[in-house]
Amino acid sequence: MSQKIITLCYRKIIDDSNSSHWDKFVHEDSFLEFKMQSQFYNQDGKYGTFAELLMHVPGADKLHFLVSAAITGYLRQLNGIIPDILDNLGRRFLTFENFKFEIINSDFNDIEKHKVAINFFSKPLVWHERIDNHLLVSQFTGAETDETFTNLFQIQPFVSIHSIKTIS
Repeated sequence: MSQKIITLCYRKIIDDSNSSHWDKFVHEDSFLEFKMQSQFYNQDGKYGTFAELLMHVPGADKLHFLVSAAITGYLRQLNGIIPDILDNLGRRFLTFENFKFEIINSDFNDIEKHKVAINFFSKPLVWHERIDNHLLVSQFTGAETDETFTNLFQIQPFVSIHSIKTIS
């Protein structure tokens, strides 16, 4: 019997409006790191925003990676569990191995305009079926068993199937 193996992507947007402590720490520390790292690309203070740097300074797109170093400690605090995504029983269940940090927008002089995204990529899941706007999934182990423990969760904004593979 064939199985569909999927990887989900959850895009978590963090800006000044987020209320959780974790989000606020990520927001503040990524802003401070952005200001520090961007000095190399804006030595004469000619540009005021991240968008201007991207348009006018070659290599400024490296700031996504350079600023991500400021948040890796916060990601370790998650213990490999993707935040905000709950199953129908109210439990966090979705695990991740990889992420991609992205600066959406920023202004060197205004933290309120600083906006970032963390794209979490789940570990492989077996997609069993779709029930209305819910997915029934289980962790992919590669081994066949008589019993499989599943999670049912509602598809929500900023969650997408990143990749799909059918195996026999």
